[in-house]
Amino acid sequence: MFSSRDAFESDFCPVRDELLGEMYRASESGLPRLVESVSPDVRARLALFCYRRSHLHSLAVAIAASCSERDLIENGGRVGSTLFALSREGTAKASTSLTGGRKPITLSTKPLSVLAPLDDELDDEIGEAVPA
Repeated sequence: MFSSRDAFESDFCPVRDELLGEMYRASESGLPRLVESVSPDVRARLALFCYRRSHLHSLAVAIAASCSERDLIENGGRVGSTLFALSREGTAKASTSLTGGRKPITLSTKPLSVLAPLDDELDDEIGEAVPA
């Protein structure tokens, strides 16, 4: 079994891939139940593991919210301290981190431009001038 330092340095996922997938797909209300099924020290390592992956950042913050500051710092040092602070900043910061701080994309429902109707008279005049 890897020590916590080995897991951090080798970037080893501390839980089964299936459990990580279930957490990733879990609803906001179902995630706490899955997180509670993991021991506190493994939970801290999992939060740090997810935090190092941009697509799992929001999951890391959610998992870290259930961790103690001590566990996160013991397993991740300064990164653990930062993750603990992020997890306690509230839902406004967490929702911003989901989109990377960018505004959501919206699509226009209006036409991009208005085109003037084509004038076919010019084509008719050219057609009459050319012998067939």
